[in-house]
Amino acid sequence: MRMRIRDIAMSRPRFGYERIHILLRREGWHVNLKRVHRLYCLETLQVRMRVRRHKRLSLHRAAPKATCVDQRWSMDFVHDQLADGCVFRVLTVLDNWSRERPLLEVGFRLTGDSVVHALSRAARQVRLPASITVDHGTEFTSKALDIWAWENKVLLDFTRPGKPTDNGLCESFNGRLRDECRTPMSSSLDHAKPVIEAWRRD
Repeated sequence: MRMRIRDIAMSRPRFGYERIHILLRREGWHVNLKRVHRLYCLETLQVRMRVRRHKRLSLHRAAPKATCVDQRWSMDFVHDQLADGCVFRVLTVLDNWSRERPLLEVGFRLTGDSVVHALSRAARQVRLPASITVDHGTEFTSKALDIWAWENKVLLDFTRPGKPTDNGLCESFNGRLRDECRTPMSSSLDHAKPVIEAWRRD
C-alpha cells in the first residue's frame, strides 16, 4: 500500500493525503485515514513541500491515442472578452478521435460545479468517454468533478504540471477558437453564447 500511495501522489501531485485516502478506498483498500497520513508523511509527499520547478516530481506519461469516437476527450478553458472589455471564459471539450466538439460552455465564472453541470447536460446527448485529459486547474481538481467522474466511470487523466503539450489537441483547438470565432464584437454574454454555439455547430 505504501508504494500505491506514492504512485497516486506522483500521478496527482496536487492531491493531499485525504484525497489519496478516498482513491485507496475506491480501489478496495481497507485502511483508515490516520494510517494513510502516517505513510504519506514517511514518504515526504506533502503538497506544500517547496522544490524547484524543474525538479518537481511527476508522472512522465505518454497518453495512448484514441482509436474510436467517445474513447478519450480533452478539456480546457479559453479566455475572451466582450466589446466593453468584460472578460469571460469558455470551457472547451474535444473528442480526440473525431475532433468533434461535444461541448462549449460559456460564462463569466466557471467553477468545478459549473463543469459538472455542463458535462451532465452533454451526457444527455452524447455518450461519455472512458477518459478526459485535463490540466491541474482548480476546476478540474475539484471534489465536485472528482465525484462526478467516479459516479460516471470516467477517468480524469491529468497532464504533467507545466506541460501543456500533454493536452496538445485541445490547445490547438483553443487557438482555432480564438482565431475563427469573433466574439469581441459581442455586447453581452447573451449575444456571445449563440455566436460561439453557431461556430461549434459549423
